[in-house]
Amino acid sequence: MKAHTIRKPISFLQFVLRHKALYLMLLPGVVYFIIFKYVPLFGSVIAFQDYNIFSGIFHSKWVGFKWFDQFFTYPQFTRLLRNTIIISVYQLVFSFPAPIILALLLNELRQMVVKRVVQTIVYMPHFLSWVIIGGLGYMLLSPQIGLINQIVRMFDYEPIAFLQKPEYFRTIIISAGVWKEMGWNAILFLAALAGISPSLYESARIDGANRWHQLRYITMPGLLPTVMLLLLLRVGHILDVGFEEIYIFLNPISFETGDVIDTYAFREGVIHSQYSFTTAIGLFKSVIGFLFLLVANRVSRVTTGESLY
Repeated sequence: MKAHTIRKPISFLQFVLRHKALYLMLLPGVVYFIIFKYVPLFGSVIAFQDYNIFSGIFHSKWVGFKWFDQFFTYPQFTRLLRNTIIISVYQLVFSFPAPIILALLLNELRQMVVKRVVQTIVYMPHFLSWVIIGGLGYMLLSPQIGLINQIVRMFDYEPIAFLQKPEYFRTIIISAGVWKEMGWNAILFLAALAGISPSLYESARIDGANRWHQLRYITMPGLLPTVMLLLLLRVGHILDVGFEEIYIFLNPISFETGDVIDTYAFREGVIHSQYSFTTAIGLFKSVIGFLFLLVANRVSRVTTGESLY
């Protein structure tokens, strides 16, 4: 019998040298994450210091959990946490499903010209800054010249100062966020839909499945891994609700429903230069987000079989 040749395992260094072109292409991305993502993590120690920019990290006074205690005992802490969680839940309920629905609708378009035109139109708001979105919002909602209030007047009602009424703030924020990012976020779901084999739909049609049955038993299971991955990542940022979009529309009148942890951290960190205090706030958000991610990942693995790890 002919003896089988046993291949000698190669070392990691030999493997890297054999595929050096691929690793060289990967190197800029790795360097970027090390410099801008991992190295700054060591700066989180100032959350436990009375940081002074002239003394630096290594010579600033250690104060333990002083800044965390100051944040938790802040008189408006409950309001900040409540507003942050409520807006985050609204984003999960309304903003997260919107690109999925849009992707499903776009996937049903058979005329490629129409499909591309619609895609271009819904993608465009993503490239507008929140400053421009804020200006458009102020013009649309203005009690004097706003289009919305012009429609209100048509029905013989008094104009509404939407931006000066706290009860409308969250609706405005969520609506603006959906309009701006819905088209761009739909790209991931369209890519996932493109990865579903057409033969599955052909077999389903032969077996007599209608559009609803195809959506329920083929399309949605095909989208599930992508949906769960993005949902878990979103849950991990449960206390990140988007500083820019809120800050643009926020005013002292709407603080009761719109002031969140990020806007408070901005005021304390940038305006009052409380670097250690705002680092403690950021660390608190990261720990809470990590715990939520662990729980959500476990629940997802048990219920759907999909998880991050």
